[in-house]
Amino acid sequence: MSPVKTSVTELPESRVRVQAEVPAEEVERRIQQAARELGRQMRIPGFRKGKVPPPVVIRRLGREAVLDEALRSALGRWYVDAIDEAGISPIGEPDLDVGDLPEEGQPLEFSIEIGVRPKAKLGEYKGLEVGRREPEVDDALIDQEIDGLRDRFATLETVERPAESGDHVVVDYIGRVDGEAFEGGEGRDQLIELGSGRLVPGFEEQLIGATAGDERDVEVTFPDEYPGGLGGKTAVFEVTVSEVKAKRLPELDDEFAADAGGFDTVAELREDVATRLKEAEERTIEREFEQAVIDAAVAEAEVELPDKLVHAQAHELLEQTLSTLARRGISKDAYLRIAGKDEETLAHEAEPDAAIALRREAVLAEVVKAEQIDPTEEQVLEMIAPAAEREGIEPEKLLEQLREGGRLERVRDDVATSLAVDLLVKEATPISVEQAKARQKLWTPGQEGKQQGSGSGQLWTPGS
Repeated sequence: MSPVKTSVTELPESRVRVQAEVPAEEVERRIQQAARELGRQMRIPGFRKGKVPPPVVIRRLGREAVLDEALRSALGRWYVDAIDEAGISPIGEPDLDVGDLPEEGQPLEFSIEIGVRPKAKLGEYKGLEVGRREPEVDDALIDQEIDGLRDRFATLETVERPAESGDHVVVDYIGRVDGEAFEGGEGRDQLIELGSGRLVPGFEEQLIGATAGDERDVEVTFPDEYPGGLGGKTAVFEVTVSEVKAKRLPELDDEFAADAGGFDTVAELREDVATRLKEAEERTIEREFEQAVIDAAVAEAEVELPDKLVHAQAHELLEQTLSTLARRGISKDAYLRIAGKDEETLAHEAEPDAAIALRREAVLAEVVKAEQIDPTEEQVLEMIAPAAEREGIEPEKLLEQLREGGRLERVRDDVATSLAVDLLVKEATPISVEQAKARQKLWTPGQEGKQQGSGSGQLWTPGS
């Protein structure tokens, strides 16, 4: 149970003010905690280092100084507790105002002004007619998949001719930057596939036309985000080619069908490939249809989106992208250099996607409310089961951890949203793409004028 008590005042343009109060007991607990932490760093005659009692620390430093330290460590937690207690979905950066520091025995008050998820006025959201295409797997796709199988079973044969794109070369190399060798820049008997794009841009291309015994100087510039301090630097590699190898694909016959998948004939292999491609296509169509149903419900609803809120959401989408890239080793600065744009420009470009996301969230939240969707514990356990498996614990244990950490309500909201999507899909009526086109009432994400929710009963059709 959160110790923070809140009241919420709605403001114009999808903003709210959350007035929060932290009880005096919680403030005092945090002061004592901060005093103990400070006491571990203090030297005071008569006390062992790190053993100064909190009352002595408070007398020595003053209550206000210790309270200030307590605020620095606790305010972030209290902010999260206040947002959760208020039951809002925040968007953008908050305006946080901490009032006067409380006297002993008094609560701490602070306020938060922040954008929140907009409200939707629902139109029709059940029984929507939505275009759904049928799975199609043509021979060209099957041939492409089988060609990929043949490529994986290919062999390499040494040839006496200049290397071509698609060939492999066996090389020794040593790279230098400003005449100095660098770590990881040397290799022997390395097999390189020309045209694969796996090496630094420009390296493979400069080996096309080489023959066994050739020595070449290959000059490349490392991409800005390249690790090891090499980003943006130019290197020269001394490369010696010892062999040129051509790829030989196996014949497409019954013997290959047996080797590739244990089938008696090529016809059986093709049938298996066709089945797998169709199953994958059906999963794709299912995701498309689900999104189409949501967007059809959005098209029927009315959602007011203030420009500032859309821009704040766009910044959040950009931050998510930057975080994902950072986990892949691409820094924010490197990404901005590659894009050739600043952060604000990228955020403006993300505004259309942000507006779509906000409308979808608003409509789904209103469906949850209208249908009084309240997830059961079994439904929550079902959703968190994959995460529990990854962590090697039972779902019930993870559920308890979420509850103790104050994160359970967020998970319940996610489950409720998922159940709302299931309801919309279940209630929707699939119609063929041809039927939808015949009615000439097509609505596609990206037609800005039709995203405002005019209640016109327009149809969304995948692939149109």
